[in-house]
Amino acid sequence: MTDDTTDATDEQDQHARTPGKGRTPTARDITPTAPEEFGLVQVWWGDGKGKTTAALGMGFRAAGHGHRVHLLQFMKGGTASVEDVRGEYNAIAEMPGFTYENSGHYGWHGFLDGSDDDEHRARAQGGLARARELVEASDVESELPLDGPPDDGVHMLILDEILYAANRGLVDPEDVVSLVEDKPEGLELVLTGGHEEPDYVTERADLVTEVRKQTHPIDAGQRARKGTEY
Repeated sequence: MTDDTTDATDEQDQHARTPGKGRTPTARDITPTAPEEFGLVQVWWGDGKGKTTAALGMGFRAAGHGHRVHLLQFMKGGTASVEDVRGEYNAIAEMPGFTYENSGHYGWHGFLDGSDDDEHRARAQGGLARARELVEASDVESELPLDGPPDDGVHMLILDEILYAANRGLVDPEDVVSLVEDKPEGLELVLTGGHEEPDYVTERADLVTEVRKQTHPIDAGQRARKGTEY
């Protein structure tokens, strides 16, 4: 056997021992599947753009494998500066196994934009109660129907901007900690939001990413753009 043949055989054996067997990835039909390695807590925070974007990307990736994913958004109830449409909602609505809901109040808390800060707090508290319901319902390690309600359990729960709500005092940080401590073992819990480091939860997280701003067009007066920010 020549060296070239030996090298080729060794490479084939090496590929055979990898999860993908050396095959090029291709799109496949989405069918309900139970995740084999879910159960971590992720924290995404910082003053840079990309926290929600990263969480949504993971959500679509998980849903693409047939896992059940739900997005619960805090704070983002809409503003006068953007249209009443969100590209991510449109995309989620077309994605099997991915659902969303919004608990935010119109406007921005503390920005003197005419919105009611007490209502911001009430909506955030309602979102926290809803998050608790979803966490308690998600004690599942089996496959779930892709068209089933999140109240029957999910494999990945994204609590978008919950850290922002906690940092602004709209929800108690200790209640966020309780969600982390009480989550089922197999639930992948993703927490995002806030420019201030959420020290109360980072020590309990398995993955912590600070998204740091270097340059952002908003500093030059650029408003939110359709297709990139909403």
